[in-house]
Amino acid sequence: MAARVVPVDPFDLVVFGATGDLARRKLIPALYHRLHDGQMPEDARIVGVARAKMDRDAFRRMAAEALDEFGGEDARDTDIRDRFLKTIDYVSLDVTKPEGWEKLKAALPDGADRVRAFYLSVAPRFFGDIAQGVHAAGLTDEHSRIVIEKPLGHDLASASELNGVFAGHFEEHQIFRIDHYLGKETVQNLMALRFANAFFEPLWNARHIDHVQITVAEKVGVEGRGPYYDGMGAMRDMVQNHLLQLLCLVAMEPPSHFEPDAVRDEKLKVLRALAPLTNPDALVRGQYGNSPGCPSYLEDAERASSNTETFIALKAEVANWRWSGVPFYLRTGKRMKARVSEVAVVFKCAPHSIFPAASGRAAQNVLTLRLQPDEAIKLGMTIKEPGPGGMRLAPAILDMTFADKLAGSNMRMPDAYERLVMDVIRGDQTLFMRGDEVEAAWAWVDAITSRVDDEPPALYEPGSAGPDDALMLMHRDGRRWRELVQQ
Repeated sequence: MAARVVPVDPFDLVVFGATGDLARRKLIPALYHRLHDGQMPEDARIVGVARAKMDRDAFRRMAAEALDEFGGEDARDTDIRDRFLKTIDYVSLDVTKPEGWEKLKAALPDGADRVRAFYLSVAPRFFGDIAQGVHAAGLTDEHSRIVIEKPLGHDLASASELNGVFAGHFEEHQIFRIDHYLGKETVQNLMALRFANAFFEPLWNARHIDHVQITVAEKVGVEGRGPYYDGMGAMRDMVQNHLLQLLCLVAMEPPSHFEPDAVRDEKLKVLRALAPLTNPDALVRGQYGNSPGCPSYLEDAERASSNTETFIALKAEVANWRWSGVPFYLRTGKRMKARVSEVAVVFKCAPHSIFPAASGRAAQNVLTLRLQPDEAIKLGMTIKEPGPGGMRLAPAILDMTFADKLAGSNMRMPDAYERLVMDVIRGDQTLFMRGDEVEAAWAWVDAITSRVDDEPPALYEPGSAGPDDALMLMHRDGRRWRELVQQ
């Protein structure tokens, strides 16, 4: 297996919030690896912007420390590291004040016909100040892009307001609303599996698929994110973006072309086809309690009481011809028994078994796309047990674990941010959300949160699979959640 690297044109990338956790953990290592692999040109310019008072050399030292901590083995190449650090500049700027923007402009000379991207790794309350500031400073033109991290609003009203803020300074094709889940190799492979192979698409419908499970489980709690997380909860923090985006990619119709708006048009149709979730038994909210050596959510969030959920399980339905009667079970939570993110497409059983009872039962075919911790695609099948013992049925797995495929090669599995940042520079919005997508997702979520926000969530044990009611949600339908196993 070999990767083909396509270099991008010279660019300027301005990272607002450059001293924050996302820049250190993800953005700086991602850009380094793109230079290491020959995709990022050496005359690219990376300008960090933050309020911290430091000079360029101090910021470069911070970037070097980030590479030591999060860059992996490749980041120890001193020659490439030195070349990478030379691309970095820094500007101390309070984006809420009109003064100081000229310093940023001075750090970006000769911008004509050069892609210039502004990455907003900051709290949403600064989005408007930055959009206005870069526009007023004359830093934007037809080659500019702006990249926005979640949260993309708190509800439909705030999301619409944010869309209006950016629309006042940028065209829609210049706005990149990032969801790092969509940059994962497995997620992109979902589209390749469906639309580049003849044998899956005829089966991809209610006639052959029993149900779909989408799980994003984390072992960690909210920890230092308590003030942000409280009042958001799992529904707004995870379901509205990550899980609904995964649902869209599973359920969407084939686009006419693999082109940004064609793909996003089909995802939007799925969001608009989601049936209102009105059955109270189709939704379970939970909040992790405490256990020996493990603080509760209330302790992590520093609250005496809170109705914020850290766990959601729900049964969604896509009301169209392809998916009529097929439930989509979504589950996400913190302090779970394992860190697992996966999409499982469970096919219906064979309509009739020709084998005698002594042969055993055929298992349901399950196509599993694991996003983390180790990206993989697996297909569960039933085969004959090897040996002369007669016809005995046994389960078997067709396994394409990407790490195994890369073993012994010089190829490293790129982080999702590496792909997404380069897509920004190329101007490819296929893996980014459009404004109407965001609003459609919020409209569906708002109808749920407006009904349940004031209800106390059920407590669950840290290190478990969530509240017992989540198990009952599936049991009532004669189904079971897949085991949370970190493989």
